Amino acid sequence: MSYAIIGFGAVGQALATMFARKGIEVAVASRRSPEALAPQASAIGPKVVPQSLEKALEADIIFLAVPFWGHREIAKRRASWQGKIVVDVTNAHGIPVEDLGGLPSSDVIARALPGVRLVKAFNHLPAATLAADPAVGGGRRVIFVSSDDDAAATPVRALAEQLGFAPVWLGKLAEGGSLVQARDKSWAPLIFQDLFKKGA
Repeated sequence: MSYAIIGFGAVGQALATMFARKGIEVAVASRRSPEALAPQASAIGPKVVPQSLEKALEADIIFLAVPFWGHREIAKRRASWQGKIVVDVTNAHGIPVEDLGGLPSSDVIARALPGVRLVKAFNHLPAATLAADPAVGGGRRVIFVSSDDDAAATPVRALAEQLGFAPVWLGKLAEGGSLVQARDKSWAPLIFQDLFKKGA
């Protein structure tokens, strides 16, 4: 199984840190060249491999860690998204509901990537917490997972386990998944609102 992180800001780097901690190879890509990403990728770990966007988008599982509307540019970089597993790590906080057509944010992204097998996960924690060791107080930090495609969610849940987290299945995007999708200026019930308010 191959993995790629699209977007190499704070969240993308936090995700890369999770992979590096477990020695799992992951490609990283953004609008910047692989060469521009190389110093930070190298600082995180040798298994973090900068690639071009086009090459990174060939991975079996793609983590979408760009600012919300950045998904529209990424959508243009593949001729077809049919059958591709994409983990939506974005948050639409601050985006008016009318700009989303009244839809949950993950539905907006899924429509922009026709045929995609979309899984919502890893978006409810701030970057610093996401990058930290998930082993806490004798337990494991939770990662919420939701999708309309159970078969696509299965390897994502297995990966969360491999990365040291405790995956919690929320069901379909419009059901349990709505608990981790921000709307307008409101954080969803299970998102990192308490940590966010403390400045974490």
